Amino acid sequence: MKKISAETMVRTIVLAFALLNQVLTMFGVNPLPFSEEEVYQGCTALLTVASSLWAWWKNNSFTQAAIQADEVLKKNKEGADNEQ
Repeated sequence: MKKISAETMVRTIVLAFALLNQVLTMFGVNPLPFSEEEVYQGCTALLTVASSLWAWWKNNSFTQAAIQADEVLKKNKEGADNEQ
């Protein structure tokens, strides 16, 4: 018997939470103790932090020397792939 992956479990929990929240909202119950403005600000802050981290996680070469080094590295990787 295969073990359920963590990703599957997280997606299932998030889906269940979203469905429960939707049903409660339909019946006039606000299950979250936040205003719409607070949710918007929180989502915006989270998106800003996530996009900032993602942008700088990548190799960002700004100087001419770094750009040339990236080109050499790319050629070396392509050559290594072709040899195999």
